Amino acid sequence: MLNERIKPIVMPKWGLSMSEGKVTGWLKRPGSTISIGDELLEVETDKITNVVEAGETGVLRRVLGEPGTVYPVKALIAVLAEPDVPDDDIDAFINAYAVPAGEDGDGEAEAGPQYHTAETPAGTIRYAKRGESGPTILLVHGFGGDLDNWLFTIDALAEKATVYALDLPGHGQSTKQIADASLSGLSQAVLGFLDTVGVERAHFVGHSMGGAVSMRTALDAPGRVASLSLIASAGLGEQIDGGYIQGFVGATSRRDLKPVLETLFADRGLVSRQMVDDLLKYKRLDGVDEALRALSASLFAEGRQASVLVSGIADARTPTLVVWGEEDRVIPADHAQALANTAQVAVIPGAGHMVQMEAAGKVNALLKEHIAKAS
Repeated sequence: MLNERIKPIVMPKWGLSMSEGKVTGWLKRPGSTISIGDELLEVETDKITNVVEAGETGVLRRVLGEPGTVYPVKALIAVLAEPDVPDDDIDAFINAYAVPAGEDGDGEAEAGPQYHTAETPAGTIRYAKRGESGPTILLVHGFGGDLDNWLFTIDALAEKATVYALDLPGHGQSTKQIADASLSGLSQAVLGFLDTVGVERAHFVGHSMGGAVSMRTALDAPGRVASLSLIASAGLGEQIDGGYIQGFVGATSRRDLKPVLETLFADRGLVSRQMVDDLLKYKRLDGVDEALRALSASLFAEGRQASVLVSGIADARTPTLVVWGEEDRVIPADHAQALANTAQVAVIPGAGHMVQMEAAGKVNALLKEHIAKAS
């Protein structure tokens, strides 16, 4: 039996498709006292580089993950324990833990399908589902995104909830046909998806355009929305970087797309070659260009947001959380204050438009607290 006073740090699983990660550097040295939320190391995946935060307290007694080395998900990369735990016990723990971690590092993900599809009135919708109990949460991505925008969010929320993340029509691997490119049309597509998978009411978490879609749903079908969590949300003011929208729609090469994607992050270095290549592949699919142009013309014509939903949401009294990255270059961070009188507002330093990726630990903690209160 493993010593319960010894706590493993393992290669995390971010997103449904992640099977391995590369340790790029440790931020804490052996012997450091660790508190919950401390940044331990950086890990690079084929999607993005992110920081691993401590979920336990203790002393960093052993570091096993070598910088520059790739490890499978759930492989043991470090050990926490109090100072009075003998070194021999640490060695025994590592010897007992290392072999099983290598053998079934991704067994949980392989137990069932990573992605599903639903045949809805709006067409085929790809989605992911994690967790089997607690409140139901729906994650709604933004313009040009897909459900992988929640790769640092979905499993964290699924610890105590049932979480769905979908590709909106025109995005990811869902249908590329958009019958109605308005916010109401996208809201109807989301409601049709919920009907198809048998969800009557959910906590909506929306990023950027997905936040505006979530607000529209709360106004059009208030009984279906238990709470709103709006992350760098559209729909809270007219301003938006029209150059980003047009640049994303028009980009046809890596050289065109990379600087556009860099606008999304405070740390431009987070835009990997793989991220650029994945989005180029998506943009070259049949129907994508037409879908993006239709959404852009409907929602962001002339470089402004067509729909501002502040007054309706303020009056609706739906429990609302607003989260923003202070360095957002796509939608101004001061839009976070539009609902300050009726919502909880958090503006996070050192993060940009993709704040749920750049400050995943902070954002996930805010989401969990908000949804728990609203449940």
